[in-house]
Amino acid sequence: MCLGVPGIVQSIEGDQAQVVIGDITYEAGLQLVSDVQVGDYVLLHSGYILEKLEKEDAQETLKLFEELGAIEQTDETA
Repeated sequence: MCLGVPGIVQSIEGDQAQVVIGDITYEAGLQLVSDVQVGDYVLLHSGYILEKLEKEDAQETLKLFEELGAIEQTDETA
């Protein structure tokens, strides 16, 4: 089973982005999407950003993960 997790883009350098999920920062490839900016919410899977997300949709999914105990929220994603 595959699972994409919402995160927020913290920084971008070339075709790589730093994406924050909970308290962890991941490096993610930007090769599959266009027009991603710092501060955007994105769907991260297997080291790649699959798509941009609306902030409300990302926060709703992150809240569900938090309720399941899967991740801990930070102020950036709350």
